[in-house]
Amino acid sequence: MMRRKKLGNILLAAGLAISCYEDIKNIEICGLTDDSRKASPGMLFVAVAGSRVNGHQFIAEAVALGCVAVVVNQNYEEHCSVPLIKVEDTSTVLGYLAAAFFDFPCHSLRMIGITGTNGKTTCTYLLERLITQAGGNPGVIGTVNVRFQGSETPAALTTPQPVELQQTLRRMVDAGVTHVAMEVSSHALALQRINGILFDVAMFTNISRDHLDFHGSMEKYFTEKEKLFASYLKDNGTGVIVLTNGENGLKANDVWTDRLIEILKTKGKSCLTCGIERGMIRATNFRFDLQGIRADIKTSAAECVLESPLVGEFNLLNLLAAAGCGIALGYDLSAICAGICEVKGVPGRLERVLPDNDGMAAGSAFATVFVDYAHTPDALKNVLQTLRSLQPARLIVVFGCGGDRDKGKRPLMGDVAARLADVVLVTSDNPRSEKPLQIMEDIEAGLRETKLAKIEAKKLMQSPKSNGYDMIEERTEAIRLAIRGSRPGDVVLISGKGHECYQIIGSRKVFFDDRQKAREQLNLSRQAA
Repeated sequence: MMRRKKLGNILLAAGLAISCYEDIKNIEICGLTDDSRKASPGMLFVAVAGSRVNGHQFIAEAVALGCVAVVVNQNYEEHCSVPLIKVEDTSTVLGYLAAAFFDFPCHSLRMIGITGTNGKTTCTYLLERLITQAGGNPGVIGTVNVRFQGSETPAALTTPQPVELQQTLRRMVDAGVTHVAMEVSSHALALQRINGILFDVAMFTNISRDHLDFHGSMEKYFTEKEKLFASYLKDNGTGVIVLTNGENGLKANDVWTDRLIEILKTKGKSCLTCGIERGMIRATNFRFDLQGIRADIKTSAAECVLESPLVGEFNLLNLLAAAGCGIALGYDLSAICAGICEVKGVPGRLERVLPDNDGMAAGSAFATVFVDYAHTPDALKNVLQTLRSLQPARLIVVFGCGGDRDKGKRPLMGDVAARLADVVLVTSDNPRSEKPLQIMEDIEAGLRETKLAKIEAKKLMQSPKSNGYDMIEERTEAIRLAIRGSRPGDVVLISGKGHECYQIIGSRKVFFDDRQKAREQLNLSRQAA
């Protein structure tokens, strides 16, 4: 059934005072868009001045396609055949207009917003299971997909654009969803995609270098994430802050977490801190191995034993974060632990790849192969440290860096890989408009600063005791060399793309799935055995 609303009602609900209100209030609209290519008869067009394209240049096209009114910035002076609604900033009002058109669906949902450099996706999977176990009906909006009530739609962005986001939330409400766990990216906060939404719980997982091509500095990057707590958390909402430990026990993130805690305190909002051996929700007596995590989870009021098949210290922090959200939502700690421990794995997050039709035991005849999304220095370090703690015969990593993104992190990732892995095969990731070899050379600058020698990959993989690195532009070939040259007892990490099933080469998306490529090579290894 098509949704129809009077423009005046939408403007009032969105909190906009418009000088031409009386002339336009009875115009009926059946939708809104900020993309002229999606315009159709009866729609409201919102002309947004983006970083690459200015929507004001496409007003004529939107009107020609049937838009009955247009929202423009205050300084727009061109003639238009349909009413123009002038506002100070169309980017700011778009989210509120979309929320108003879809009757503010977040008012009917318990909203959980998750921000941080790493861990957001894993936390949504944990929360999804936790909420289900507690009798709720969860929906998830995140990097991998949008899912609820058994339906899944691949995600184009971590956090959708405002109109798509509000429409998705409305569909969730209509389907009976009670809670939404939503990844909130720094881009979404900077570009005001979540305007019109207030959250019951806001979670901060961590922060490390990423997206500096967009934000410019760590301070500006953090300032955007800070907005989730300062501007989008309900007055009676709760902030869940993960306390992470850096190298040598240094609390690397405390400069950021302390600021968030102070913001919550100043605004009179509740705050729950989570951490390993510190925080209001804390883990003690913990143990990590290839089979997973075992830890005692404690609060001031309760204690329970957590046993999860997820691997590594960083996943214990994700589990603690989910537990903190569960407590903020009013759930019992024992029920929380029971729910989150049911999550067996997360797509592309330290996901183990096995040969076809083989269980874990049969897979032990080969190297242990993982695919992970780690594409920042800190994320790669966390994953490699976790795998190193499993004491493999050799730790082999295949990775690259994306083109048209923060170039400064490339040598840092090369340095991390060289210091923690035995064999490093640098390859192409999503080169976009850049030349893959140039990106790889940027990574190699970090490798050259270490003691790891450059050795031809074929020779490197022939000897089980050889350490070194090489550059293999073709990603399929790099994966082939890593897996076919590995031996039982080795661990192979294919990093950077995780759940993605494509490579972006130029402006084209070409099908490519690290998990599929790895499985193919494991199958060939089995046939040759």
